[in-house]
Formats: sequence, C-alpha cells, structure tokens
Amino acid sequence: MPGPGDGEPSGEEDAGSGAPGGSAREETYDPAAPAPLGVERAATGHAGVDAHLERLADADHLPADGHLEVYEDVHRGLRDTLTALDARPDESHDHRS
Repeated sequence: MPGPGDGEPSGEEDAGSGAPGGSAREETYDPAAPAPLGVERAATGHAGVDAHLERLADADHLPADGHLEVYEDVHRGLRDTLTALDARPDESHDHRS
C-alpha cells in the first residue's frame, strides 16, 4: 500500500494552481438581474398594515443586498402600526352607550 515518502503521488501535489477545480483560469460570478418573485400580497383590511406590506414590492427590483433596507423599513413600520393598536385609547372618549 503506497504511503507518504515512498515515491507514490498522494494526489495533493497534483492539485494544480491551488484554484478550485485545479484550473488556473479565474472564473467570474455573474448573478441574475433582480426580478419580481410574483408573490401575491393580500389586503389585510387595515390601511396602515397594507401600506407597509405593499412596500415589500420595492425589493422586487433591487439586488439582494438592497433587500435588507426594505425589510427593516417594513418591519419597523409594521411594529409601529401594531404597537399603536395596543396603545390605550384616548381617555376623552366616552365608552358608555
């Protein structure tokens, strides 16, 4: 059985230039252009929430590294809108019928 130091190549010396696949040619990565995913957004019936969800469409035309800004903006807006729903109602309103 061949082993280290016995003159048999181990395969490691023959790995080429060190580039993946043993190729000295540098390969370039060309990602696809941004395209809409075609995800339907159903209306919730709450104008504030619907407006924030509609903002997600802005990410359809951005490269992936631009999605984070849109997602964070939508998350912040949804959180603020939903937090406002939990806020105490105006105390001047008379709840008696």
